[in-house]
Amino acid sequence: MTGSIQPQVSRPPSRKLARAGIRDVAAAAGVSITTVSDALNGKGRLPEATRRHVREVADRLGYRPSAAARALRTGRSGLIGLTVTTYGEEPFTFTEFAYFAEMARAATSAALARGYALVILPATSRHDVWSNVALDGTVVIDPAEGDPVVSEIVRQGIPVVSDGRPGGSLPVTAWVDNDHQAAVMDLLDHLADAGARRIGLLTGTSTDTYTRLSTTAYLTWCERVGQDPVYEAYPAHDPRAGAVAADRLLARPDRPDAVYGLFDPNGTDLLAATRRYGLRVPDDLMLVCCSESPGYASTDPPITTLSLKPRRIGTAVVQLLIDAIEGVDAGRPIEQVIPTDLIVRASSQRRPPRAVVSAPRRPA
Repeated sequence: MTGSIQPQVSRPPSRKLARAGIRDVAAAAGVSITTVSDALNGKGRLPEATRRHVREVADRLGYRPSAAARALRTGRSGLIGLTVTTYGEEPFTFTEFAYFAEMARAATSAALARGYALVILPATSRHDVWSNVALDGTVVIDPAEGDPVVSEIVRQGIPVVSDGRPGGSLPVTAWVDNDHQAAVMDLLDHLADAGARRIGLLTGTSTDTYTRLSTTAYLTWCERVGQDPVYEAYPAHDPRAGAVAADRLLARPDRPDAVYGLFDPNGTDLLAATRRYGLRVPDDLMLVCCSESPGYASTDPPITTLSLKPRRIGTAVVQLLIDAIEGVDAGRPIEQVIPTDLIVRASSQRRPPRAVVSAPRRPA
């Protein structure tokens, strides 16, 4: 048996990339280690420009504070939660909706920038499920009025910031929301200006403030313009119920000639219902829905959507929550209102009537 001798190839020793430390950030930013610590942890009385400069340098160097060291030093886990409690034990997978996905992405980035990790918690009405995770604080999306989960978490001394104005006297630490009443009034005026004479609403049956304030705004607008309300309500966590409600709305004897749907799937539900009833959009029925989905730009026709700016909200709720966890007064108001944006597309722009032009007559 003939053996072969393999040539020995010398390999350079592998170099493990050194992780940037707080001293590296201080040197690159031209500040002290204490200034870096205060800037990244939201502490101290630093100028905002200095905080921003230090955070930009830390991001450029890829610096991340040691979670283990921070936990030993502060007694905090570095984990914050994000969940929806409104729908209790219903199988509501909120991350599948475009609003929640956008909001969660922004919240995750904002948490990492402050040295925290975001934990997505399942929708549940049982606060004991959360005891399995050592959370420093929690963001709750659209809590229902008198939400028992939120009340219990606050009772345990855990800060809670809500995405959505809390109903009743729910004891949250801070909240961030949109002006839903103004947004609904504006889009109803938009539909009326486009020629709608009977505007309908698809709404929900839950008690969260988004649903309640939006529905109240619709009823107030109807009273203001002298229109009888035309609306259908359904459990928003059930997508099949939304399609049935859209069908019910268009089957009414007082069928509307424009509809606003409060929830993401309402646009496609209503578009499908119009085809079953042989209605043309926007000629016979104009449509608007509240959604962050880019897919509505390519439906036939493209559907007008109301954007609630979830990225801005996700960033704001995390900043407020971490400030509360760390006992920092960053000068931010604990109640923040984020503006909305009506993205007008063909579904709410009724075409002007065509002028009929007779063919020229032949001379006799």
